[in-house]
Amino acid sequence: MEAREDTAPDPAVGCSQAPSLLPLVILAGPTAVGKTKLSIALAQAIGGEIVSADSCQVYRHMDIGSAKVTREEMQGIPHHMIDILDPWEPFNVVMFQKKCKECLAGIYGRGRIPIVTGGTGFYIQALLRDIDFTENQEDTAYREELEALASGQQAGYLHHMLQQVDPAAAMAIHPNNIRRIIRALEYFHLTGEQISRHNAQQWEKKSAYRSCYFVLTDLRERLYGRIDRRVDQMLEKGLVEEVKALQALGCHRGLVSMQALGYKEILAFLEGELPYEEAVEVLKRNTRHFAKRQLTWFRREQDVIWVDRGAYGEDEGRILADMLEILEGKGIL
Repeated sequence: MEAREDTAPDPAVGCSQAPSLLPLVILAGPTAVGKTKLSIALAQAIGGEIVSADSCQVYRHMDIGSAKVTREEMQGIPHHMIDILDPWEPFNVVMFQKKCKECLAGIYGRGRIPIVTGGTGFYIQALLRDIDFTENQEDTAYREELEALASGQQAGYLHHMLQQVDPAAAMAIHPNNIRRIIRALEYFHLTGEQISRHNAQQWEKKSAYRSCYFVLTDLRERLYGRIDRRVDQMLEKGLVEEVKALQALGCHRGLVSMQALGYKEILAFLEGELPYEEAVEVLKRNTRHFAKRQLTWFRREQDVIWVDRGAYGEDEGRILADMLEILEGKGIL
């Protein structure tokens, strides 16, 4: 894979070569970096089908704000894990892993290669390493007790509780992320084990597939410029009207789906919390911060192949050619 002289990647990195495992290609990267177009070209070249690893594109009626691929853009390539839920339905990594495995079974049955594409690194990790989510057993009464405490106390109360039993988890989870804090406390209550320890053990698991894990990236300035342009395009396409239509369907900020980038900021405008211009700037800023967090996640991942767009002068034909060479050399094709 070609890259800048000081960051030339090793083709041996990013590929699991066990011949008995089923093939899997991953094309990840931050928002707005250009994954959609490249993934479709790759699918056309290798006889693949695309599986979306995006926590927002699973929802119907949420097209513009999620930058959902259009029928025309698909160019006949089957896409999975898109438009499978209504916005008021819950969705989490456990559901993603289960439904994704069902999609993969069908793709393999058709003799094709799945290409998992998206920017939700935790979802990709859960599928790639077949993470064990047996900790998702539940104690409803205890969880409701914690939820009552959260609503009756200051925001940091549950986070302080978590610090007492699992300091590592408390460091990793933002004090305002009540759902994840409750999950960590509930897991400790049920098992006596720290969820941070369990997660560290899962982190060490190897790929469950004969896989190549590509991460598409670019210079920060160019990426941020694309993010700003994408937000402007979303607004031109009718993002505000899309959020109004979701409100008419009964969607509100308490739903997981409506916490997604683009939706929460426009809701703040529609509900009078922010003037329009400020809401747009907050959306652009939040999206840039999100892209930075995505890149931080992928840098922590094991065995990824970094694909630097800038090193190719934006020549996607050359990028695709190098990706195909690696896939063929590692026995994925």
